[in-house]
Amino acid sequence: MTDTHKDAKFEDAREAPLRLIAMDADDLKVISALVQDAVFPASEMTWDAPRRRFALLINRFRWEDAPAAKRRARTVERVQSVISVSDVLKVQSQGVKRGDTDTVLSLLSVSFTPSDDGMGRLELVLAGDGAIALEVETLDVTLQDVTRPYIAPSRHTPEHPE
Repeated sequence: MTDTHKDAKFEDAREAPLRLIAMDADDLKVISALVQDAVFPASEMTWDAPRRRFALLINRFRWEDAPAAKRRARTVERVQSVISVSDVLKVQSQGVKRGDTDTVLSLLSVSFTPSDDGMGRLELVLAGDGAIALEVETLDVTLQDVTRPYIAPSRHTPEHPE
């Protein structure tokens, strides 16, 4: 009897949309790496003060897929994702005109600085000296892909000069 099937490889599997939750600073580092170079219009930010929830619809570069795209010589991808933050007490921004549909912002990183009372400050750092700061009661951040991946309009992997 001959074996006619091959062993399956991870890269052959169809990838599912990401849905990650950060409850501590280490978890947040993973989300920060995945949203680096995400772009979004300033109008795609919402803060629901009564529900204490901040959400941001981003066009995320698929860093997790970039090595496979390079290996297979195919175009890199982006995907629309939502970053949702719970238990938000206050939102501040610098260099951001909220509601401005013409301004496209680029997300560089997300970090958390805890305070002595267990609360803390979540900071979304933007290109061009912009920032969004969220005072939170607890760290509770979700990243969820909400569309199918699409070809990155630039067709290039974002680069950062060293």
